[in-house]
Amino acid sequence: MKIPVYFSVAYSVEGGFDTVRKASEVARSLVEDPIAGVQLVEPRPVDLELLRLVHDSSYIDQVLAGERGQFTEHGSGFVESVLASTGGVVAAVEAAWAEGGFAGSLSSGLHHARYDHDSGYCTFNGLVVGAVRALQLGASRVVIVDFDAHCGGGTASLIERLSDQGIMGIEQVDVSVSSFDNYPSRPGVTCRVVGGANYLVAIDEALTSVIDPESVDLVIYNAGMDAHESAGGAAGVTTAVIRERESRVFEWATHHGCPVAWVLAGGYSSSRFPIDEVARLHRITAEEAARAQEKSTTTPASATD
Repeated sequence: MKIPVYFSVAYSVEGGFDTVRKASEVARSLVEDPIAGVQLVEPRPVDLELLRLVHDSSYIDQVLAGERGQFTEHGSGFVESVLASTGGVVAAVEAAWAEGGFAGSLSSGLHHARYDHDSGYCTFNGLVVGAVRALQLGASRVVIVDFDAHCGGGTASLIERLSDQGIMGIEQVDVSVSSFDNYPSRPGVTCRVVGGANYLVAIDEALTSVIDPESVDLVIYNAGMDAHESAGGAAGVTTAVIRERESRVFEWATHHGCPVAWVLAGGYSSSRFPIDEVARLHRITAEEAARAQEKSTTTPASATD
């Protein structure tokens, strides 16, 4: 079965910041240069009742009315974008859960969003919305793996809020190269800020820190490319390092039998690093997911014992 990667033209807002425009560049790349085993699929907008389980209703209503959010100058296009993009995360979660495999969404602008306000160009926290949807589907344990350049403080705050309400089963492991949106680690929610020199070591340590990974029902992977040295990240995090990171994530998940729903997360262009180069980085996630899936279906069971 092909890996579904969710995308809608509504994801992108022309003229906006990379967070709300780069999805179309990645999608165009996947159409013009397809990856074997990967297909683009149109998602539905996020269900508002699901969204209200994670975010304040008044805040949601203000966003829908165009009164809140860091991209309000784009009008209705911005509202359609955040609803479609969050819906894509949910669709990827549903697909990964149903098939027990991999699925993705070309979604960005997620992990800084708080309960009742936006932050860091993130409006709704699709990672937590997706995790709550997984719990609705029957998951007992969802691990959010966040390898964006910046810390996922919004996600951590929402996990804590849900836990206080008795909604358990969502964890996070977070490796960043910037202290932006940092938060104190606690059991089940950990954050580590590292440099480029020991980046892959930290990635390995984060993955191996997940307790009893065979009991994880779903991984939601925030596959930020802004850790790359040319896309806003740390010196030494090259394209080869990013590819190795993606390979390790999907191989770890395959080894432990964890379905994965992944999203784009950060990755930013500049005068020296154009948007098409950012799109090429984001392709790596889909390429390594497809490679891991192909390997898992062709490797004899006895070879992995």
